[in-house]
Amino acid sequence: MFFQKKANKLAEQATLAQSPWSLVRRRFRKRRLALWSWRVLLVLGFVALFGDFIANEKPLYCKLGGEAFFPVLKQYAVDMGFAKWNPIFLQKSWDEHEYEAVVFPIIPYSSSSLDLKNNNYRSPFGQQTLKSWRWRHWLGTDQSGRDVAAGMVAGTRVALLVGIISMGIATLIGLLLGSLAGYFGDDRMWVSWPGLVLNLLAAFFAWFYGFKARGFTLSEAAKQGGLGGELLKSLAIVALVFLVANGLSALFNKFVQTRKITLPLDLLIMRAIEVMNSIPGLLLLLALVAVLEKSSISYVMAIIGLLRWTSIARYLRAELLKIRNLGYIEAARAMAFPNRRILLRHALPNAIGPVLITVAFGVASAILLESTLSFLGIGLGAEGLTWGSLLKMARQNHSAWWLAVFPGAAIFVTVTIFNLIGDGLSEAMGER
Repeated sequence: MFFQKKANKLAEQATLAQSPWSLVRRRFRKRRLALWSWRVLLVLGFVALFGDFIANEKPLYCKLGGEAFFPVLKQYAVDMGFAKWNPIFLQKSWDEHEYEAVVFPIIPYSSSSLDLKNNNYRSPFGQQTLKSWRWRHWLGTDQSGRDVAAGMVAGTRVALLVGIISMGIATLIGLLLGSLAGYFGDDRMWVSWPGLVLNLLAAFFAWFYGFKARGFTLSEAAKQGGLGGELLKSLAIVALVFLVANGLSALFNKFVQTRKITLPLDLLIMRAIEVMNSIPGLLLLLALVAVLEKSSISYVMAIIGLLRWTSIARYLRAELLKIRNLGYIEAARAMAFPNRRILLRHALPNAIGPVLITVAFGVASAILLESTLSFLGIGLGAEGLTWGSLLKMARQNHSAWWLAVFPGAAIFVTVTIFNLIGDGLSEAMGER
């Protein structure tokens, strides 16, 4: 009995000695559903990352004319402009060459490959016109003869990109605004009159020179491509204008003593959140996508990110309102640490837990929202196949059951695993 109590006490001390995140990892591993969901997510991530090596009409390796080629790898160099295709590959399709040796991917089709001999909705179990079993469409084809299995692989990449990148944008915005609202509140952010005036002027000039004056350039980039680079230039102009304004403000405050005013950051940010939440997200997303002349997955990701930051900001604000009055924060203030250091090194790491849970649920919501847009025909457009666009084809032909079952199951599984991961994180972080 004595040794048992001693062992329990030592185990308790060892547990307390671990870092909080170590305890969260241990508790998360005890949730079997959450742990298996994480493993399934890793598999989906592998499929999304190496999709070109899993489903592609080009060989992974081939030997032709005594020379070895790696077409899938070379495609990346060709796309970036570092290389050109050998003329021998431009004369025939990839499956018509007489290779001395060849290794094709598991799925010898890409999402854009057209098999005209097996078009008009060929079932996975139906009759298919093939040279050999190696070229069979194991999940069937759509009306144009595109392989559904290759479309599922391409859809995995699109779904994870939309979920992760859009929530990454939302997380950055939510962290910034939630931190300002929760840590500074309505009474801890002071600014001088010259600083306020200069920043307001900077906001006007940043909008004018960054977006208004460059409106024609941005619209042309949206039509012809390259909008991302032009937006980066606009953001660089905005950042430069604000840097100049803050530099002038600091220089002015150094030589002239002025009365400072208090900015009600919490009030302003919460009113902005209420305005965003008062508008139905799907309706606003449909309106914004309809304004764009060219449908693109980049626009969809950016718009979803700009709409989904409110819940992250609210949760972070609530946590920081509790944390900012705790003893270690007061001690850091008493030691005259700057607010930036206190927020980034002490307050924010201890308030990030609920944000991670919100992000996990948000990724599932973003994937479901992108599938809805693709199903309605306003998501990815004609650039490629997604799970939602495959479901849309099933609506056009009700007998093509495979176009509804496989992408529907993929959407269900992906959304479910992110929800289970969110539940596992919530339970792991909720234990005391």
